[in-house]
Amino acid sequence: MTDKTLTIAYRSLQLDELAETDRQLIDAAISATETSYAPYSHFCVGAAVRLESGVVVVGSNQENVAFPSGTCAERCAMFYAGSRHPHEAPETIAIAARGTDGRLTPRPISPCGACRQVLLQAETRFGRRLRVLLYGSQEVIEISGVSDLLPFEFVDF
Repeated sequence: MTDKTLTIAYRSLQLDELAETDRQLIDAAISATETSYAPYSHFCVGAAVRLESGVVVVGSNQENVAFPSGTCAERCAMFYAGSRHPHEAPETIAIAARGTDGRLTPRPISPCGACRQVLLQAETRFGRRLRVLLYGSQEVIEISGVSDLLPFEFVDF
């Protein structure tokens, strides 16, 4: 038996420490929280994906009474990007959320497991890392690639 340890590298930043293009992407994710349909959880999530061409695609969580028929903001944005721009690699995704009180969460939220797998599939498909920006009003977390969030991906053999 061999014991092993995983560690990930990430940066904790303030919004004003980011490049203007990243702040704009986060603003798009924040705006997308307003289109969320979350009558059950009252937790509104927005995601914005910047493609290699510079095009930004957004998505928000969409709940359904027939749980789990809804979808998360990250998958909404990624699937829309894939259907409208199938040959463009996503470069960065920004994710923001409003808590049940309607305010932006002070700490960043992280994608669920299903979303991590979908995001990781994009890295695999295009052969390049997908940078992740997790927004919270008190800090922004920058992760250089989704594989850091899901190191043991599901693959087809």
